[in-house]
Amino acid sequence: MPIKVSSLNDLVANVTDVEVSAEWYQRVLGMERKDLDPGQGKQNRISLLFGNQKINLRPVSADKEEWVTADNEEAGSEVAIEEGTVSKQGAVGTLKSAYCRDPDGSLIEISAYED
Repeated sequence: MPIKVSSLNDLVANVTDVEVSAEWYQRVLGMERKDLDPGQGKQNRISLLFGNQKINLRPVSADKEEWVTADNEEAGSEVAIEEGTVSKQGAVGTLKSAYCRDPDGSLIEISAYED
């Protein structure tokens, strides 16, 4: 039986500096910060909430045993595309999208459906 995705619960972003990234996501994208103590002496975790989803900020220096991550633990992205406000096709209509980069150089698309 195929899986049908209805929403994104959370994703993990490997970042160089958690505090700098958290401040950027709050200031630029208006996300809400949430700090979590996972207990058992583990490092505190910082998430940025938006709607019913969140981004967990994982320092690239975190222990892979403590906080599992992708095989490539590099911060940021190799994507070099940056565009101004452009029309794009979204899942349910036409989007107006603009692109910027977070403190680690990850490309962030900010978009809204046209009325």
